[in-house]
Amino acid sequence: MRIFFSPKQLAHRPQQFMQVGRLVPHLEAPERCERMAESLRRASYVVETPRDDIGLDAIARVHDSGYLEFLRTAWARWSAIKGAGPEMLPNAHPYRGAGDDFAPRRTPRAASPVAQASWYLGDLACPIGPHTWDAAVAAAHTALAAAEAVLAGEHAAYALCRPPGHHAMADRAGGFCYLNNAAIAAEFLLQHFKRVAILDVDTHHGDGTQSIFYRRADVQCVSVHVDPTNYYPFFSGYADEYGAGDGEGYNLNLPLAPGSGDAEFLDALDEAVEAIRAHRSEALAISVGFDAHTRDPLSVLKVTNDGYRRIGDAAAALKVPTVLVQEGGYNLDLLGANVVAFIGGFNLASRL
Repeated sequence: MRIFFSPKQLAHRPQQFMQVGRLVPHLEAPERCERMAESLRRASYVVETPRDDIGLDAIARVHDSGYLEFLRTAWARWSAIKGAGPEMLPNAHPYRGAGDDFAPRRTPRAASPVAQASWYLGDLACPIGPHTWDAAVAAAHTALAAAEAVLAGEHAAYALCRPPGHHAMADRAGGFCYLNNAAIAAEFLLQHFKRVAILDVDTHHGDGTQSIFYRRADVQCVSVHVDPTNYYPFFSGYADEYGAGDGEGYNLNLPLAPGSGDAEFLDALDEAVEAIRAHRSEALAISVGFDAHTRDPLSVLKVTNDGYRRIGDAAAALKVPTVLVQEGGYNLDLLGANVVAFIGGFNLASRL
C-alpha cells in the first residue's frame, strides 16, 4: 500500500475551540500527523510526499467557489481588522441555510469577513489562522495523491490528512474540518468508476460528507458512528436519513449507543459492508478515525487497538480499489499504534 503525507499540513496550528462553554486548547494539533507518520516509518512503510502541481480543480468539483475564496482570503481580511483576535472565529450563526434535503445555500450578500465567518464557519471548532488555507489544500492534495495512485493501479492507498475533512460541507467548515478530503477523493475516483462508496468509521458522523452526496446515487455514503442525540454533530447522523431525490436509498447511518465496543462496532460494520456490496460500488473511500478508541479524549465508545486491526480487516473484505483518508483521533500516545494496526489489518485481508 502506498502512503502519502504532506509536511505542508503541519503549518495549520489552531489554538482554541469551544467545548461545553469553554474555549480550550485545540485537539487537532500537528503532532497528530507527525506521530502517525513516524510510527508508519518505524513499521517499514514508505511515506511519500504528494506532488506539488495537483491544483484546485478537483477541490472545486466538490466545494462552492465562494466558500473557497473565503477560505483563501479569510486570514488576510481578518488580520486587517483593528482589534481582531489571534484567530478568525464567528460571532453569529445565521438561521438561513440548507434544509433537510441538503440543497445548496446561496452566497451571502454580506461582504464583511466577520459576517462571512458566521456564514462559512459552522461552529467554534474551526478557527482560521495564517496557514489554515495552505494546510487544508495540502490535506486535499494528499487525498488526491492517494486517489491518483489507486487510478494508476494500486489496490489501496492511504492519505495521512490533517486538518481532517468529513465535517466540511460544500460551503461550510465544521468540527475541525475545512475541505472534505474523502469527498474530494471520491469525486476524483468517479473519473474512472461509475459508482463509488464512502465508508466512514470515525466516531463522529460525517455530516459534511453526507450533505455533499445526499441527493446523488453515484456516491453511496455509509457511516458507523456514535448516536448523535447527545453527541457531535447532533443534527444529522440518524438512522432515518436515507438520502433525497436521486440519492434516496443511497445514504445509510448506523449509529451506536455510547459505551459500545469492538463487538458492536464490528457488527455495524458488517451491515455497512453488505450495503456497499448491494450498491455494487466499484471503488471505495474510507474516512478513518481513531477517536472511537476507549482512551481518546473525545470518545464515548470503547474500541480497542485490536478492534482497529479488525475494522481494517473487515473494510478490506470489499475487495475494491480503496482510498483510505485519515480523519479524527486525538490521543497522541495511541495514534501511531492505531494506524499501524488498521493498515496492517487492511493489508493482510487484502492479500487473502
